[in-house]
Amino acid sequence: MGGRRFGVEEELLLVDAETGQATGVSRAVLDHQSGEGIDRELQQEQVEVDTAPVRTLDDLRREVVRLRVEAAAAAERTGVRIAALATSPLTAAPTVTPDQRYERMVELYRLTAAEQLTCGLHVHVETASAEEGVGVLDRIRPWLAALLALSTNSPFWQGQDTGYQSYRTQAWSRWPAAGPTAVFGSVTGYRSMVASVLATGTLLDEAMLYFHARLGRGLPTVEVRVADVCLYADDALLIAALTRALVDTAAREWQSGTPAPTVPTELLTLAAWRASRSGLGADLIDPRTNTPSPAWDVVVALRRHVRDSLDEAGDGGPVDALLDQLRRRGTGSDAQRAAYARSGDLAAVVRDAVRRTTPAT
Repeated sequence: MGGRRFGVEEELLLVDAETGQATGVSRAVLDHQSGEGIDRELQQEQVEVDTAPVRTLDDLRREVVRLRVEAAAAAERTGVRIAALATSPLTAAPTVTPDQRYERMVELYRLTAAEQLTCGLHVHVETASAEEGVGVLDRIRPWLAALLALSTNSPFWQGQDTGYQSYRTQAWSRWPAAGPTAVFGSVTGYRSMVASVLATGTLLDEAMLYFHARLGRGLPTVEVRVADVCLYADDALLIAALTRALVDTAAREWQSGTPAPTVPTELLTLAAWRASRSGLGADLIDPRTNTPSPAWDVVVALRRHVRDSLDEAGDGGPVDALLDQLRRRGTGSDAQRAAYARSGDLAAVVRDAVRRTTPAT
């Protein structure tokens, strides 16, 4: 069994083992990695791990676990720990990674870049062509907020509870080209949009197209970037499996000539905001009606929407088990708030996250 090749990128915080403070030692961590797959990010308080492209969910699980374990070992050799947290619970003053492009970003975008210590989960799914990829982008738009709700893992920001399940989404939305997109209609439409955006001179380059989903840069993929990094490796696998099934379902619709849903971008922005605010704990915007529905009703509708693709990849049973597990134990944001309720100490929240980040092998 298996389906389209897919893989994930996970951004991870580097934290002090006792204080929980984000710590800018990414260069040392990279020097201490024993293999490949760990890379730098905008801030020195984080690293990124990138899986190889694989065809089965079991293979992706092995990759995710392997990289989290390797990153944890490299961090420990440096004297810190990794935490799969989408924002730092404690106050943080990030330090930009020495790099001409990153330094230019801080110079141009000032506080937005200087404060941008956020960690996301990016899922790449193989596509047969750029034409198919754009057809997919046009058809997955209404469901991306549900993926965000399932991934929420950032309730704290600068030492306080924000009231949001994914405050990373709010912080990330400060970038000038972040968020949902309109229907493109064709590769020509996509490329025309990219050219028009770049022609404004507002972005440094095409890599700053921080859309919820985009064509992979230099890769034959669709890249879905809407999710928080997940505290639990199992939740990352769930998001990846659902994303692949969404892409495959959309590709079939494109191939059959099924029109893309014409949901206004403004409604998608509202849907993402609601998912960021309440996650699975209240209503989401239902893509079938564009009106509020209980969050788990929307998740069930998403599961039904991608049923055939999940089953053909052999992912139906595993996804049902992962959804059931998530519903019983809650999201990463739920775990963080529970840890704080037990201890009243944000450092304890980080220590708890460190423990949950690296699966037992």
